[in-house]
Amino acid sequence: MEYIFPERGSALETGRAAITLILGGARSGKSRYAQALAGRATDVVYLATAEASDDEMRVKIERHRRERPATWTTVEVPLDLDDAIAHYGKKSSFLLIDCLTIFISNAMMAENGNEPAIFRRVERVCAALDSTPASVAAVSNEVGSSVVPAYPSGRQFRDLVGELNQRIARISRNVVLMVAGCPLALKGSVEAQL
Repeated sequence: MEYIFPERGSALETGRAAITLILGGARSGKSRYAQALAGRATDVVYLATAEASDDEMRVKIERHRRERPATWTTVEVPLDLDDAIAHYGKKSSFLLIDCLTIFISNAMMAENGNEPAIFRRVERVCAALDSTPASVAAVSNEVGSSVVPAYPSGRQFRDLVGELNQRIARISRNVVLMVAGCPLALKGSVEAQL
């Protein structure tokens, strides 16, 4: 395993606005923690990657909408996350991305599982995050701690999410693991309490 450290001049190196990666399992409190971080900012853009593809997802999206302040700007961005980060990062002080896991799922479908094409999307997201002047809270699932999926696309998804999480963690000032609603700092510090 090769560890790559931030280049000189990157957001982490220069102390610019902070990126916080929030990891955890299902219903661990990831989104709630991200919203607590964002709640300290005056102008928040919520970058939503989910699409209402079925009734269950529609209910989840509606619950998330009710939980966040009406003053936040919500932008639905299932695929072009890098463009949204670059654009809205110049217009607001805080971006909340919920969530990177669904972004990977969307990229897998759009690219028909073509890993080089998916990783090009991942690299563009990382570059946009590393150069944005806005602070960012990015939510993602920690999917590598459960049972190995029985089918190839499930294993590919698990591996892609794990790789994305590692790449975002490298450029993040803070990496927080949520367990049963409790934030644990893996890198940096816990900056909000629930």
